[in-house]
Amino acid sequence: MTIEDLVDSEMNSLVSDLQTLIRQPSVSAKKIGLVECANLVAGMMQKSGIKSEVLYLDDKTLPPIVYGEVKSKSNPDKTILFYNHYDVQPEEPLELWEDEPFSGKIKGSQIFGRGSADDKGELITRIKAVEYFLKKTGDVPCNVKFMVEGEEEIGSLHVEQYLEKYKDKLACDGVIWEFGYVDAKDRPIISLGMKGLLYVELIAKGPVRDAHSSLAVIIENPAWRLVSALQSLRNPSGKILIKDWYKEVRPFTKQELAVIAREPFDEKEFKAEYGVKKFVNNIKGKDTKKALVGMPTCNIAGFVSGYTGPGAKTVLPSQATVKIDFRLVPGMVPEKQLQRLKSHLKAKGFSDIEVKLIHGEAAARTPISDPFVRQVEQAARQSFGDAIISVSSAGTGPMYSFVKVLKAPCISVGSTYMFARIHSPNEFARTDLLNKCTKCIGKIMELFAKDK
Repeated sequence: MTIEDLVDSEMNSLVSDLQTLIRQPSVSAKKIGLVECANLVAGMMQKSGIKSEVLYLDDKTLPPIVYGEVKSKSNPDKTILFYNHYDVQPEEPLELWEDEPFSGKIKGSQIFGRGSADDKGELITRIKAVEYFLKKTGDVPCNVKFMVEGEEEIGSLHVEQYLEKYKDKLACDGVIWEFGYVDAKDRPIISLGMKGLLYVELIAKGPVRDAHSSLAVIIENPAWRLVSALQSLRNPSGKILIKDWYKEVRPFTKQELAVIAREPFDEKEFKAEYGVKKFVNNIKGKDTKKALVGMPTCNIAGFVSGYTGPGAKTVLPSQATVKIDFRLVPGMVPEKQLQRLKSHLKAKGFSDIEVKLIHGEAAARTPISDPFVRQVEQAARQSFGDAIISVSSAGTGPMYSFVKVLKAPCISVGSTYMFARIHSPNEFARTDLLNKCTKCIGKIMELFAKDK
């Protein structure tokens, strides 16, 4: 029986273990079930033949990481690390779920529940790939390590501290990232990088308490103050107007531009899925793809002020708050961009607006020429029938910290269907893609081990 046959014959076990993980709530935003889930993951690893530990920083109140390791008897000189996370997004709004958010319910070829795709489904494919090698051969093609954290959904606030503290334990030659999208034609998208992030909160204050709205003729409304400040940050075409914002941005290489040009993107289908008629600045074709993988953004994530309940309340609010996420690209340093934002607001007459830093993360990108890219692509093509190389994900994760501390290339590949409703009600994973991804992870390990 081949590894591929073993994956097929053991799918019921894979699905059952994923259901068990889904049924353990682990919401980092609410600090619910994190230690319990970490222990559950460690137990699953042990059962699969992976030596595991639950590791903490000095502050034991912080969510732990799960470390797993299998040493190769045949090839102890190469090490691959699987980075995943056991925490999930909050399940709200509850009323939009068709079943309980942590049910793990199966409907046809879909497994529903918070974390089914992001990221417990991806994690289970990595664990099972190792388990099946051990069952089949009693060995793994190369050394295998796992780092599974519990704060990814709230910005991986302490992941770099974990990497620094356990640097020797986590040392590796290549990292398979925690997720990977599969497009509408069931082709895995192999992403070579992630955008960075600067997440801030701007706070404008007005009168000492909410006032009657008739006083708006003499008391400045902090919501309008914030709106005026926001209009100074970005023009309607999406260009960020902060001085020197793009100064260190590294342009695409010729090789990256060639990859972007080849990458398929169905604009019509994408617009239909999200119910939009056109993209920002009405961009089309190659410009759309370049924007997704390599354009900085300035996005309003939330705006709160005054009365937002049913009916009318004529009120002049005492405070207005907006949350903004700026996506960053290689070359942009979050701390430097934060100072530019503060300087911009001061220069434009908005020095009274408080700027509160929520999170900062630099961008990372693995060169297309790295041999690891070729190995992952070959494994994906063999397992899925086709594969797409993407210069970078449009999203953000702590990839830069891994590159900086471990000095290893990072690549995303996985089983998450691009319309799997991650972070939304009725999130699901597809069993057929979990099957193919488990086989793909196994092939990556084999090809990675063979390449000298």
